[in-house]
Amino acid sequence: MNHNSPKTERLWRPIGLAEFRLLEASGMREWPPRLPEQPIFYPVLNREYAAEIAQKWNTKDELSGYVGIVTEFDIDAEYATQFDRKVVGAGRHEELWVPAEVLDEFNANIVGKIRVVEVFYGDDYEGQVIE
Repeated sequence: MNHNSPKTERLWRPIGLAEFRLLEASGMREWPPRLPEQPIFYPVLNREYAAEIAQKWNTKDELSGYVGIVTEFDIDAEYATQFDRKVVGAGRHEELWVPAEVLDEFNANIVGKIRVVEVFYGDDYEGQVIE
């Protein structure tokens, strides 16, 4: 085992089509800057919660392109400890709250690429299948 490699924590993020296109443009390596009305970047701490958001919200949202995409990524576990963890509903609705102004630093602590693990399509989705 390589003792120099960081321990990682796996996180998930449900996204819509516009954010996915920006993610693709980065080579699946970094999250795009937040919009002014998005002061917090909040990946979630379990896949089930991410899938719930993607399926129940993104697929019904015009701004998401009526598609919900569940992504997963690994981040340096020690780095991630500095951010607040918030439960925003049921116990499994846990998020990591990352201030938008440190997103570049957060991106620099991602280990490997960001991956698409699940895609949900709403009734109004028009477009190609996302892989």
